[in-house]
Amino acid sequence: MKDFGEELRRRRISVGMSLTGLAAAVHFTKGYLSKVENGKSRVNRELAKACDRALGADGELLALVTEPALPARRNAGGIVGLPDGGRYFVGRESELDALSALLGTADGARVGVVHGMAGAGKTALAVTAARRAAPAFPDGCLFFDLRGFTPGATELSPAEALRRLLRLLDVSAEQAPADDDGLANLVRDQLRGRRMILVLDNVRSAEQIRPIVSGDTASRILVTSRGRLPALDDAWHFPVDVLPLDDAVRLFRSIAGGRAPADEDLATEIVRHCGRLPLAIRIAAARFVAGGWTAARLRDRLADENTRLGALDDGERSVATVFAVSYASLPPDQRRLLGLLTLHPPTAAEAASVEALAGLGPAETDRLVDRLHDAHLVVRDERGCVEVHDLMRMFALEHALPEVGAADQEVAAARLTEHAVATTIAADELVEPHRFRPPTGLTPPSSVPFTDADSAFAWLGAQWPTLVEIVDSAARHRLYDRCWQLAFVLRAYFFREKLFEPWIRTHRRALEAARTAGDPSATGMILNNLGMAHVESGRVDEAIRCHRQAQEQFALAGDDRGAIDALSSLAWARLYHGEAETTLTDLTTVLAVYRRTGRTRNVVIALRGIALAAAALDRIPEALTAAREARELAQLPIDRAMSANCEAWVRFRDSHWEDAERCYTDAAELADDAGSEYERARALTGLGNAAAARGNRRAAARWWAEAAAYRVTLDPSVLGEAESHRRLAAVDTR
Repeated sequence: MKDFGEELRRRRISVGMSLTGLAAAVHFTKGYLSKVENGKSRVNRELAKACDRALGADGELLALVTEPALPARRNAGGIVGLPDGGRYFVGRESELDALSALLGTADGARVGVVHGMAGAGKTALAVTAARRAAPAFPDGCLFFDLRGFTPGATELSPAEALRRLLRLLDVSAEQAPADDDGLANLVRDQLRGRRMILVLDNVRSAEQIRPIVSGDTASRILVTSRGRLPALDDAWHFPVDVLPLDDAVRLFRSIAGGRAPADEDLATEIVRHCGRLPLAIRIAAARFVAGGWTAARLRDRLADENTRLGALDDGERSVATVFAVSYASLPPDQRRLLGLLTLHPPTAAEAASVEALAGLGPAETDRLVDRLHDAHLVVRDERGCVEVHDLMRMFALEHALPEVGAADQEVAAARLTEHAVATTIAADELVEPHRFRPPTGLTPPSSVPFTDADSAFAWLGAQWPTLVEIVDSAARHRLYDRCWQLAFVLRAYFFREKLFEPWIRTHRRALEAARTAGDPSATGMILNNLGMAHVESGRVDEAIRCHRQAQEQFALAGDDRGAIDALSSLAWARLYHGEAETTLTDLTTVLAVYRRTGRTRNVVIALRGIALAAAALDRIPEALTAAREARELAQLPIDRAMSANCEAWVRFRDSHWEDAERCYTDAAELADDAGSEYERARALTGLGNAAAARGNRRAAARWWAEAAAYRVTLDPSVLGEAESHRRLAAVDTR
């Protein structure tokens, strides 16, 4: 009997084909073919067929493979080697249904990747889905831990994974080829024609399992990994997120059993602090069951960022440890970016903000974010925004950020803050183009995520919570000028939306920064803005104190513009303090300066104040003249709405109900154009007041109910419409 290797070499040489040429023709490596020709490696029928075709041997080469070089494929006999899915698999019903269906789809892709962050419950989901689908796979279900992310363990090499799989398929170690190509070919041969499920758990990379997943088989291969494994082109991908809140609470209670707290809010707080991550919830519940913890103490330990990760360690399982395995595999540039991302507030970071933190261009930043996203260390959404899970953020604060040099951290924080200031100014310029903004010396951003006033306003609405946190961050990093500048620019949005808490919070922090910087003009501007917030929220005495202090700071700085603004703001506060005569005198002085300096928007604001003060003094003709001029000069939609409401109020005070209704109707429409719920609710309240004053209580109730539906606060201490509503509505209760 001829030797296959010798005959292969003879035929190859006889047709003038090199080993390299044969390797290309049969799609096996040159090294492997050399071993076959020299009798150092077993040949399988797949290779024999390919060589026979390439050399035109008409089946003679294939006939030489008569010994059982490939063991006969044994029927797996329905072996189910899946581990116990655990009695505490909770929730994920829709995901389980979807994953089981994908496994059972006859015409679907053979390979699926279940991926998610460490501790998300990927293995439990995959095993449970495989068990559910097992009846459709008569040749069995097998489970392999590839140890790609097992703490303290070495991941299985592709060759070792192949050998272990072959042994479960009843191929002895003596029968297995010594080389990688031979192992891969033998595995593919053994799987061909079988219908079974292989769960390849804890996979680090596509290369680790490529020899297993590349064959043609009716089997299904389910892969779990912390990475997304995009290099598995033909696979379908199944992402696993943290648990929905209700399922997270159910998981905690199922493990805690009878010791679970009866207080639903307390259990909810605990799982929220666990980030709804199944591993963290399991550890927390297990520690609670073990004793020594009250539910309140567990909640408090988890609520404290300094003790949270320590509380999520039961001696054998640790959230920090599983994160550390993923982190350890990152190259330095990815570690640096993960650390720097913790300098961003704990909200989704826009792509431009990530670029600012990294100090890199879009292409390089995208590459680094892609790698972190693929590893499930961050989440990148379809808009390009990047978010870090709370527990991962704490891990990165403790492990990744300290690896970034202190100087690098400070420069990154400065870049992020300057980007925030410049972008916020660009948005504010579109929304309120005539408003004063102090010079910052910053270059306008090359691109912004908005194109007009409406989209800029929407951007401010989405981003203001992040910007508030950046104000605080700027102060912590001693970026005092940027701190007060950002707060100052945000004031216009807060005024429009009546967001008093963040308005006051940012300006108190900005006031500290301006004083620390020793800048009296900036201190005066922030005090003036802070006084406006107090006026709008009904704290008139506090507002007067702020505006007087602002006057002192502007005088110290020799800032005439600031001084006249402070006088204007103080006059408004005195109006609400019941000092209408003083208000009228001071605003008349202010108005002359604004007219002389061409500050048209400030002229409009002063005229409205004059109209309200004159109306309070029953000087109606003077009030109407000022209100009408304010409407004529108003340039911005919001100013037109406010001025229409102002004129309507003057006419209401003069008991001209029909004229008041007409102006309030105009104001409601203008408020719609401006997108101001506050001014529309004010106008609708005024319409109700006018209807009540005319004796039409049914219409009044309808208007008041529509105004109340906007859920904005109309403070009677600073808004005439609200005070009149309170008085008129009280008549119905007598």
